[in-house]
This record gives sequence, structure tokens and C-alpha cells, in this order.
Amino acid sequence: MIAVLTDSTSDLSPEAAQQYGVHVIPLTVQMNGRDFLDWQEIDPDAVYDHLRQGGQATTQPPSVAFFEQHYRRLLQTHDAVLSVHISGQLSETVQRAREAASRLPEPDRVRVVDSLLTTAPLAEVVLAAHQAIGAGQSMEEAEALIHGLREQMSTDFSVASLEYLRRSGRIGRAQQVMGNMLNLRPVLHFEEGRLSVVKRLRAPQVLPDMLAQAAQRFGQRPVTVTIVHAGRDAARIAELRDAVGRSGLNIRQGRALLLGPVIGAHVGPGTFGVLVRPLHDQAGE
Repeated sequence: MIAVLTDSTSDLSPEAAQQYGVHVIPLTVQMNGRDFLDWQEIDPDAVYDHLRQGGQATTQPPSVAFFEQHYRRLLQTHDAVLSVHISGQLSETVQRAREAASRLPEPDRVRVVDSLLTTAPLAEVVLAAHQAIGAGQSMEEAEALIHGLREQMSTDFSVASLEYLRRSGRIGRAQQVMGNMLNLRPVLHFEEGRLSVVKRLRAPQVLPDMLAQAAQRFGQRPVTVTIVHAGRDAARIAELRDAVGRSGLNIRQGRALLLGPVIGAHVGPGTFGVLVRPLHDQAGE
């Protein structure tokens, strides 16, 4: 048996993680002088409300000791652990995971993978790896699937302001200034594990442009779509769903994913995104 472990920046809620059988190690949100375990001790909307009121929130990756504790516990009931995490360009999480694995009596029983992703794309590759493991594939095959799937996905995000990302060091000052200029809304994309501003558009143009780019890339191929949103605004989520439904994409599966407390602390209120990938057997066929 192989356990699949990820971190809470995958934004798999505790309920979803339990449903899928994936293990999650939480990062920490620091707010109002207190520490909260991501998703476990704080709700995403509490972070967004705090930011809207002018407050600040910071985050910390799990400690090496916390990772080691999780690995030792999982290895009591599993032969090995596939540990898939947020991009090492965005967090020290994967570095700490590797250090923890090196402290184990049998470090080869843990395979740590830098996904070069976070939030919905990280969840997507983690669930694919879990399905592949369940179908009998090895950890090496599951890791190869993760890297291959990352190249197949189209993932775009848009934030209301780049200030939160700049504060946390996830983008540079120059990108923040350029992204916010002329009241244009920035569109971000993962590039080699980092978030980069790829274009700036008027707010009403952002979602149609994301969907048009996806439709051009995938045509009529069957796809699965994930709508990513900050906060539980039912009207906004319905608006996003309606736009995706009218996009012309050949959607066979879809879901909505709420950005969690740690990710929310870095991107801020008003963030949304769309993930599209071809629909095929996640076990590799």
C-alpha cells in the first residue's frame, strides 16, 4: 500500500481529502497574533474578511518535525508514501519535506515531489496520482504522470490586486506595478513553478479571454474544468459557472474549488481562475 500525502495549499478541504483518501499536512496562517492550521482551525472567509478590513495575514510551511511525524505515522500502515507539494519556488514546504524524509530510518520509502504548482492544479495532479496508485502503478509512474499532466493543463488566475502577492514575495515589485497599472486586471499563469503576470485586461474581458484561450487550445476534445474562486459568493460562483457553460468547451466533468486560507492570504479577495485539462484515464492511458 502506498499513501499519497499533499499539503493544504492543494485546497482539498478536510471533507474532500477524506472522500478521496488523500492525506493532507496543513500549513499555518498567522493572523491577529495567532497561528491557525490551514483549513483545520480557520475558514477561508475569515481570512478574506480580515484582508478586506485592512488586516494582514502571513503563512508558514509545516516544520520538518511535523513532516517527520506524519511520515512515521503513515509508514506504520503503508509500505511507502508519495508526498506531493506546492512549488518549491513559492514555499519552503517541499524542502522541509525532503529534509524530514532524509531523517527516516528508511528514507527511500518516501518519495517527495515538487509539483511546481499550487491550489487547484496541485489538487488535480494529486488526485490523478492517487488514482494511478490505486490502479497499481508505482510511485515512479505516478510521479511521471504528475509531470505529464502538469504540461497538459491550462490554468489561469486573475487577482483584484497584486499587492498581496508582492507583500509575500511571490512576485516582484516591478510585476506588481506593471500588473496594476491603468486599472487593468492582471492575469497570472504558472511558469516554471512561479506565478507570472502574462497579460493585463479590463475586468469584463478577463474571464471571456481565459475561456477563449482554453477553447482555442482544446477545441472539441472532452475536458474537465475546475472553477477557482475566493470566498463563498454564491452569485459570483453562479456567474462563473454560467460563463464556463457558454464557452463552447466540450465539458464532461466540472467542479468548483474554494481557495483556502493560506492561498487566500497571498492572493486576496476577488481572485478567481479556471483550470482546463483533457479528460482521459488519469491512471495514464
